[in-house]
Amino acid sequence: MAYSWFKAFHIIGVVVWFAGLFYLVRLFIYHVEADQEAEPAKSILKNQYQIMEKRLYNIITTPGMVVTVGCAIGLLVTQPEYLKQGWLHAKLGFVAALLFYHFYCGRLMKQLEENTCKWGSKQLRGLNEAPTVMLLVIVLLAVFKNSLPTNATVWVIFGLIVTMVATIQLYAKKRRQDKEKLAAQLTQIPQEQA
Repeated sequence: MAYSWFKAFHIIGVVVWFAGLFYLVRLFIYHVEADQEAEPAKSILKNQYQIMEKRLYNIITTPGMVVTVGCAIGLLVTQPEYLKQGWLHAKLGFVAALLFYHFYCGRLMKQLEENTCKWGSKQLRGLNEAPTVMLLVIVLLAVFKNSLPTNATVWVIFGLIVTMVATIQLYAKKRRQDKEKLAAQLTQIPQEQA
């Protein structure tokens, strides 16, 4: 019975943790892009994003991580034979990478607060996709365990990464075109009024 409770709350923790991780870096993107705004909008936006980032990280994302890890420990205590299985070692490796990502996001949040972050919005968009890849691998390992079709999985992950990179590039191109179009429209308005 304890195993089922740990498993249920482990899954709930994972959902909460990933929801926070997915949204947190998206806020970082908006935070960085606020630098392009004129004052007072720039200061207002940056202050608001800073508040949202801290609340999301401290009230949702970190507690989700704690519940996930705590319940995972509970699962392993109730089923210690899993510690001898290769799939779990691989899964724990990806979880370790995810924990690093979580705390690195905390570091980026502090850098954004201090205006020392060197990441641009395009790089942050790439960083924002990292938990998607980790989630995919972690879930596949948890579901398939030792019978995970590794060749197919590698190709699926590679295809996902290529798709993400292409999507980020296409989105950047579209945003650039939209800005150029808007700038052209704004330069035509004064000419028409003259």
